[in-house]
Amino acid sequence: MDELISLSNATLDQLAVERPRYDRTTLQPGIVHIGVGNFHRAHQAWYLHRLMQEGKAHDWAIIGAGVRPYDAAMREKLLAQDCLTTLIELDPKKVSAEVIGSMIDYLPIEDGNGALIITMAEPAIRIVAMTVTESGYYIDPVTKEFDSNHPDIQHDAAHPDSPRTAFGAMVAALRLRRDARRGAFTGLSCDNLQGNGDILRQTVVSLARLSDPDLADWIDANATFPNSMVDCIAPATGPNELALAKDFGIDDDAVVTHEAFRQWVIEDNFCAGHPDWDAVGATFSDDVHAFETMKIRILNAGHQVLANVGEVLGLRTISECMQHSVISSFFGKVQRTEIAPTVAAVPGKSPAEYISLIESRFSNPRIVDTTRRVAFDGSARHTGFVLPILRDQLQAGRSVEGLALVEALWARMCAGTREDGSVIEANDPIWDQLSQNAFAAASNPAVWLNQGRIYGELSEAGPFSDAFSKWLTMIWANGCEAALIAYVDDA
Repeated sequence: MDELISLSNATLDQLAVERPRYDRTTLQPGIVHIGVGNFHRAHQAWYLHRLMQEGKAHDWAIIGAGVRPYDAAMREKLLAQDCLTTLIELDPKKVSAEVIGSMIDYLPIEDGNGALIITMAEPAIRIVAMTVTESGYYIDPVTKEFDSNHPDIQHDAAHPDSPRTAFGAMVAALRLRRDARRGAFTGLSCDNLQGNGDILRQTVVSLARLSDPDLADWIDANATFPNSMVDCIAPATGPNELALAKDFGIDDDAVVTHEAFRQWVIEDNFCAGHPDWDAVGATFSDDVHAFETMKIRILNAGHQVLANVGEVLGLRTISECMQHSVISSFFGKVQRTEIAPTVAAVPGKSPAEYISLIESRFSNPRIVDTTRRVAFDGSARHTGFVLPILRDQLQAGRSVEGLALVEALWARMCAGTREDGSVIEANDPIWDQLSQNAFAAASNPAVWLNQGRIYGELSEAGPFSDAFSKWLTMIWANGCEAALIAYVDDA
């Protein structure tokens, strides 16, 4: 192999792949993005890069940021290569690469978030975007209200000038902007939450109200928080992904792989403007909710349909789950009989067509999306993705047999062992609690449903609780595959 080229501004012209054609030294910041993971760089940063390639949006460059200690490692990697990223597209028919350059800096990770607050307060910053995971918004999973009792929130309310959360930093920056008469910025959530903009508004305004009610009113009146739907599968980076960059002659410590699909639907509600993302494939819509519902219920809930049973049966990736005839049949039946009835069509796509698209995307063997990654934080993902569907099915008087089986498979996974006896390592912020209840539920299924912060009133819903008990008992007695076959074969 020829000598690898270390990724940097100075070496861009040496690369044999698509790369920035714009002068990165002239870019000016317009966006701070908190949570610079693989998804952000494969998705939002890519859309902006495509605009820059067309000579547009050069005053909208991204400054990366994080608020957790583990963000420091990503910062170090990206700064060492001038915040450039190699994106490798894994189409089933071919693999291609490009280097994007829409990010120009990455702020220090520090206690009190001083640099983040000062930067967000600058008038040039017109959008503060974030990908901080579904569970990161301090929302009670049952009531969906702001969790003002969380220790992080209590800290930020008591120490508004030295917050530990991204939302506390946003509040502090907005205070500086108000006091300097600079106007507010737009807060843009890019997480998989129904009504993510509404949730972000609730978190920021509610946190501000704990320490400064007048500021909370100002934020509520002046800042905007558009809802958005984001979609692109971008697996975690490991040795195999790093090796793919080397196949293109690039030494990149922060390479990102992704599928050959992207979608971004955004509510056009920006108080200080926005890049023309729609010129490169994004969609501005007044009905983001319909797109959100289709994607979150069919794709995100669909991931939970697969990942938990995949973990218990020792299947490493989502594509392996789709190649398993019984699991794929289970997936298709749950989708078409219990999820699709709760989803309306969107322009250009029916629920049935979207399910077929997801089956194809999930089956792509080049996308090494692990069941462990997809199953992570089930306590947030089941409450956010699966249980709302279950509630709608119950309210409509329709079957929840398949969804009850999905929940039983999650309970089985949380027991912490696979059917071959190997250990499933902790994979949830409340794993110890889940594991304890999963063990007890093996002989008394009601224990699992009595987790009030997860299931709430659902534990009293007879059609669900009866089906759940039946499936969990069968799983422990006869194994997961026997339960899946019983469900699939039941006409």
